[in-house]
Amino acid sequence: MSKASDVFKHEVKEAIPPFLFFLVAFHLVALLRALLQHQYGLEAGTVMNTTIAALIVAKVVLLADLLPIVNRFPEKPLVYNIVWKTLIYQAAAIFVSYLEHLWDAYREVGSFAGAQSHLVDAVVWPHFWLVQILMLVLFLQYCTLREFSRAVGGQRMREMFLGPLPAKNH
Repeated sequence: MSKASDVFKHEVKEAIPPFLFFLVAFHLVALLRALLQHQYGLEAGTVMNTTIAALIVAKVVLLADLLPIVNRFPEKPLVYNIVWKTLIYQAAAIFVSYLEHLWDAYREVGSFAGAQSHLVDAVVWPHFWLVQILMLVLFLQYCTLREFSRAVGGQRMREMFLGPLPAKNH
């Protein structure tokens, strides 16, 4: 039981940074979507939907990190891994989003072929591309921060942003 508990704690600890990053970022995206609501007749997402989306993307990032091709350029300048990981995370997020929407359409229509056809007809393309561009920028920012943190070390990164930690008195 201790082994499973340790693995769970490790997974939760690994998920916190991407979750927090995407939680804030997705609330900004939700605000932008709400501003577009009237023009395209879209509904604004709820805080719960936005939070769930951040959890899903954090999990997608963790799952994508398990792929052997993710750390393809560890010895090259940071920009290589930043661009590479941004593209991988973007592709993974599009795939997961597609599967989620396909499943919802399948439950409505009853067949995967019909669900696919329904999805193509139901997509509001300007909205789709807006969200994809925003996601690409967010993944680029996330990967830049993450690779920089990896290069200089987590402790040094915290000190650079928050200042030195107070000395512990024993």
